[in-house]
Amino acid sequence: MKIAEILKKRMTLSFEVFPPKNDQPIQPLLETLNQFYRFDLDFISCTYGAGGTNKGRSLEICEAIQKSGHTIMTHFSCIGNSKDDITKIIHEYVDKGIENVLAMRGDFPKGQEGTGGDFDHADKLIAFLKAEFPAVSLSCAGYPEKHILAPSFDADIAYLRSKQDAGAEFVMLQLCHDIAAYEQFVKRCRRAGITIPLIIGLMPVLAKDPIVRMALSNGCSIPKELAAIIGKYGGNPEDFKKAGIEYTIGQLWGYMNAGVSGIHIYTLNKYEGVARIILESGIRVAR
Repeated sequence: MKIAEILKKRMTLSFEVFPPKNDQPIQPLLETLNQFYRFDLDFISCTYGAGGTNKGRSLEICEAIQKSGHTIMTHFSCIGNSKDDITKIIHEYVDKGIENVLAMRGDFPKGQEGTGGDFDHADKLIAFLKAEFPAVSLSCAGYPEKHILAPSFDADIAYLRSKQDAGAEFVMLQLCHDIAAYEQFVKRCRRAGITIPLIIGLMPVLAKDPIVRMALSNGCSIPKELAAIIGKYGGNPEDFKKAGIEYTIGQLWGYMNAGVSGIHIYTLNKYEGVARIILESGIRVAR
């Protein structure tokens, strides 16, 4: 099912997973997915390695989710892809019945200064996909606290508008712990004529190091409430997890009250902590 159509009906709840490396078994993730399916998710997204480094595993995971009867969205980037590559690869996904694509520029591989492909920016990739695969539902990436490489917030918002105008039907937003910053971002988007739905990325606060690492690498702020949890419980993993789950549930409720179009949870392929957040928040029951 096309995610853009689901968004017309309700707020979505979705999870993100990533494919295992080529030398790792795929079965543990398939078993975790079977647990995730219990929550009647609106869709699941699967990341795609830069330069196609994990392309085979990504397609394998997407196909497994599709065959399970659940809606899947694949990530796809400009990195290392010519127009011919893009056409061939996306045809592989479409032939499997996959009709949702998150089209991104992608992060440059270490030591590389450009995409190494035919497109340098996501809006051009989106326009190409829209022309070549008009039946595919396209989404784009957005950054509530500005992309770390953008020269200004105005430039970043203008670029997001160009992705909408190129054919993106909804926005998958980067993680943001600051709900007030998200609300200001939404106002800027609407003033700029960005009308498509905005789905927020939510990273569960389950362990200190991943939270700090992701915030720093993406230029995301750490609100004082979260900083207090890090400072108070950073040396005690179990207490940190307990406090972090409570904090994440509060975030989830806060975003719902802020009128978000959807909530997309970065699961890091782990079930237990994510399940507790979903169940204790009350937004889903396990089937």
